[in-house]
Amino acid sequence: MLNRAMIKKIQIKNDAFYEFNQDDLAVYPAHGVGKINGIENRSINGEPIVFYIMQILESSMIIMIPIRNAKTIGLRPVIDKNEIPKIYNAIKVQKPAQINGMTWNRRYRDYMDKIKTGSLYGVAEVFSELYSLTSSKELAFGERKMLDMVQELLIKEISVVKNIDEQKVMKELSVLFEDS
Repeated sequence: MLNRAMIKKIQIKNDAFYEFNQDDLAVYPAHGVGKINGIENRSINGEPIVFYIMQILESSMIIMIPIRNAKTIGLRPVIDKNEIPKIYNAIKVQKPAQINGMTWNRRYRDYMDKIKTGSLYGVAEVFSELYSLTSSKELAFGERKMLDMVQELLIKEISVVKNIDEQKVMKELSVLFEDS
C-alpha cells in the first residue's frame, strides 16, 4: 500500500488536479459517480504505476485509473452542494437546441464533447437541450439514448450530493421545465 507522500509526489509530478483517498466519491466522465475503493501500485511492462480503483455506483463497474492520467480523463470530485442551485439555474435558462440545419450526427458530436469534459454544467446543458426537444418532436433512438444517459449522470450526482432519493431529484428537474 502507498503512503500519502508517495501519492502526492506522483500527483505533483503529473500535475493532477485532485487528490483522492480511499472511500472518496469522484466522477468519471460519461460513467458517473463512483467510490474510490483503493489505491494500488501495479507493475505494467516493468514500470510501476499507481492506480485509483474506482467502483461506479450506478453499474458496480470497477475501473482502474492511473493516477498520472486522472487529470487527462477528467476525474473530479462530486460537485459541492452549493453548486446545485447554479446547475438548476443553468438548466432553467438554457434555450432549446437550435436544430435547424444541424444534423443529428453533428449535434451528437457536440453533445459528446460536452459530456467528455466531465463538467456537470456540460451534462446539464445537454440534458436541458434534449429534454426541451421532447416537447417539440419525438426523439430519435440515439437522441433518446443520450437523454437517458445524461439524465442518469445528472440525477445520480445530485442525489449523492444532496443525499436524497433519485426520484425526488427527477421531480425537481421536471419542475424546472414546467415554469418555462
